[in-house]
Amino acid sequence: MNAKTSDKIATAIIYVITATVAIILVAMLAFILVRGVPHLSWHFLTSPARSFEAGGGIGIQLFNSFYLLILAMLISFPIALGAAIYLNEYAPKAAWVSVIRTAIEILSSLPSVVVGLFGFLLFVVQFKFGFSILSGAVALTIFNLPLLTRSIETSLAQIPDLQRQAGAALGLSRWETVIHVILPAAVPSIVTGVILSSGRVFGEAAALIYTAGQSAPALNFTDWNPFNISSPLSPMRPAETLAVHIWKINSEGIMPDVTLVSAGASAVLIIVVLIFNVSARRIGAHLYKRLTSS
Repeated sequence: MNAKTSDKIATAIIYVITATVAIILVAMLAFILVRGVPHLSWHFLTSPARSFEAGGGIGIQLFNSFYLLILAMLISFPIALGAAIYLNEYAPKAAWVSVIRTAIEILSSLPSVVVGLFGFLLFVVQFKFGFSILSGAVALTIFNLPLLTRSIETSLAQIPDLQRQAGAALGLSRWETVIHVILPAAVPSIVTGVILSSGRVFGEAAALIYTAGQSAPALNFTDWNPFNISSPLSPMRPAETLAVHIWKINSEGIMPDVTLVSAGASAVLIIVVLIFNVSARRIGAHLYKRLTSS
């Protein structure tokens, strides 16, 4: 077999594999959206769930999902940013730094159910936070921190050393170079990584079953005092998220219209994750043009 024939066969195999993966993904998305989108309505998106009667919605679960996502990102982003800056800009080329990077990579592949059980034993039982938004947010931080740190470190590593040398030539300290030169240049990639990790956190369920709980008590949306347990902003109340709600209603089977609610909730989950992914690409490209003038 000559080289041209081998090249054509290899190219055809790659195309077939790529097309197969694409068809499977598109089919899954189409199946979820076709089944779920017809059931979406303002009432479904804003009304509370009902356990033993039909016609319930996902309003509280949807709010809990976004609230937990915001809290988790507020905790994890500063830690991940500081760790990434240190590892990329300050850490020496030593064996213990390689050990830290290896540990981060291992933690990023940790099953979420293990993170959930760890969060249950530490935050729910030992620290007595109970099944609460706070326990869930910290567990999500542990789940998200390794991947977010690697993402930000990779963004910083993509900045050419020439820019660091230019900062030093202007008399800037290393910290001033990082703040005024490196970080602005890496912002598009960092924002893309943050949005993509937000989509991953938004769809997480296993880590929250053991930490944030599986109940969604009635909320008083006229009370925004975070110290009141009925307030939507209270960090000490249990909070069933959208992904946990889908798992719960299908496992319990006590909801008469469980198929419709599950299909609609799954469609909302997929749509939000798609919005996160599309936004990451568009916002990253927009920031890159604005900050690099290219």
